[in-house]
Order: sequence, then structure tokens, then C-alpha cells
Amino acid sequence: MLELRPNCECCDRDLAPSDVAYICTFECTWCPACVEAFPGRACPNCGGTLELRPVRPPAALLRHPASTTRVVSASCREPAESRA
Repeated sequence: MLELRPNCECCDRDLAPSDVAYICTFECTWCPACVEAFPGRACPNCGGTLELRPVRPPAALLRHPASTTRVVSASCREPAESRA
């Protein structure tokens, strides 16, 4: 089951389970704005394809809640902070 991480790993923006987000095969999680800046729209961690994160239905979220553990990629934040 997907973790549904609560934030973008690059800019640390909050991402609710129902928000549009992108993930790779390792579940690295990114907001749409950061994905637009990635060369080839590829995951900056693994180089893999980024896909839209599926939305877990509200009833399923009650039984299987989203993760509350925030993951931040330091290597991604440096270029993102220079764009801000």
C-alpha cells in the first residue's frame, strides 16, 4: 500500500492525500510545481518516471490513513531554494 507522504520532498509543501502529486516507483513524492522544473520530468533521486499519485478514497483513508512522516531531499532543496 502506498504511504501517501504528506509533503513534497523538494519544497516541503504540504500535500493532502487528495492533492495532485507525483510519485516514482520508490514513492518519492513531489508537487506539480517542482516536477515541472525537473529535467525530463524524471525523479531527481532515482531518475525514474514520475506518475500521478493515486487518490485514496475517503472511506479507505479511515482504515488506512496517509503517512505523517515528512521526507525532504536535501539535494533537491538546494536548487529549489535558489529558484525562490
